[in-house]
Amino acid sequence: MAAKRKAEELPDEPAAAVAEPEKKRPSIGCGAGGGSEPALVFRLDATCGRARASTVRLPHGEVYTPVFMPVGTQGTIKGMSSEDMKALGCKILLGNTFHLANRPTTDLLERFGGLHKFMQWDGNILTDSGGFQMVSLLKLAEITEAGVEFEDPKNEGSRMLLTPEKSIESQNQIGADIMMALDDVVSSTETNQERIEEATHRTFRWIDRCIKAHKNPDRQNLFGIVQGHLQEDLRELSLKEMVKRDLPGYAIGGLSGGEAKASFWKVVEQCTRPGTGLPEHKPRYLMGVGYPLDIVVCVTLGVDMFDCVYPCRTARFGTALVRTGQLRLTSSDFASDYRPLDGDCGGPLKGYTRAMLHTIVTKEAVAATLITQHNLWFMLNLLTEMRTAIEAGTLGDWVRKFLQDFFPAATPPPCKHCPPRWVRDALRAAGILVDDLFDWGPDAKELPDMPQDKGGKGA
Repeated sequence: MAAKRKAEELPDEPAAAVAEPEKKRPSIGCGAGGGSEPALVFRLDATCGRARASTVRLPHGEVYTPVFMPVGTQGTIKGMSSEDMKALGCKILLGNTFHLANRPTTDLLERFGGLHKFMQWDGNILTDSGGFQMVSLLKLAEITEAGVEFEDPKNEGSRMLLTPEKSIESQNQIGADIMMALDDVVSSTETNQERIEEATHRTFRWIDRCIKAHKNPDRQNLFGIVQGHLQEDLRELSLKEMVKRDLPGYAIGGLSGGEAKASFWKVVEQCTRPGTGLPEHKPRYLMGVGYPLDIVVCVTLGVDMFDCVYPCRTARFGTALVRTGQLRLTSSDFASDYRPLDGDCGGPLKGYTRAMLHTIVTKEAVAATLITQHNLWFMLNLLTEMRTAIEAGTLGDWVRKFLQDFFPAATPPPCKHCPPRWVRDALRAAGILVDDLFDWGPDAKELPDMPQDKGGKGA
């Protein structure tokens, strides 16, 4: 699969960049410019099939995609300092508008000079709108045309009304480089057709209210969110309506909520489809998706940005991410396993053995920090490797090798195991064939999306 290189001269080019581009293309500025350039400048550096490597220039520096964005709910990545995140090479992380508005409050953040100063972070920040809490806190929320009224889960009886205007005001106060519009979110498992259609159309009305309320377009970027549930016609409508608004970037929302993976990948494919999907010259963000396998597949389909709490949350329970899946280090299988945590892959814990980490997980506070550090490095490095492969035109080979490492129990036929079949179908849509690598026959049992490495003691 050949790569197509697209670039212009910019300072601080990443080390993996190809020295001689095939052709030059100007950067695309997005947003209403108030200074020397817009608040977001997008450059498509290279493509390999549908996969993209790009540079997104934001007010707090350049971000190289594809990229994983760690989630810091209330001004911190749990167990990590801002200095730790910078040392890992992180260029952008997330904050949660709903929780920041409750504590420490966005008024306080504004008086402090914004979330960047508050948390001593000089990289970029993306904030969600608070809309996800419509799903996660549904029992505590009431949704109307005005907005969403929540009960504070930590203060029973206390109510908070989140409107499109209030969401944008809060994010303006936070000072995020990328702000997400408030959308009407329904669970991907919702079956009420009237509610699904209502949410899709209300999201159009709310995005216009968000655009009108946005006070700082010269230094903060407002992204729209494509909704439409799992229904192709509603997604098509949402795509057209959002693209019509000509926003600096777009997100794919409403997924990773328990839907079947066969439906999940088809929505992503539709939203990134050349010609009818999201624009080629703007960033594409898949919200809330963080399993390594999901990310690898969605990069091949043309997604640029990802976020998820999974790598940090699972670290606090003693689980490390490795190229063969996950290691549940609390298991006695690792009590005398003196191998490095992740073989020869390196990373911040390359000198730590599995046995040592097994001894301290869930017992010593430092263990959560150590494994969080490793898991974030793992995710950031995974995306960096994919960028390098896109630029080199070898992404197909990289993906095939990744799958073989990730699913060592699956082999060519005859074999009793195979990777999840949705992966084969999605990769085929992306132009990457893996039919020869595994036994996809009807008798082969699908392995889980996140395989468990038991230290060589069984699949």
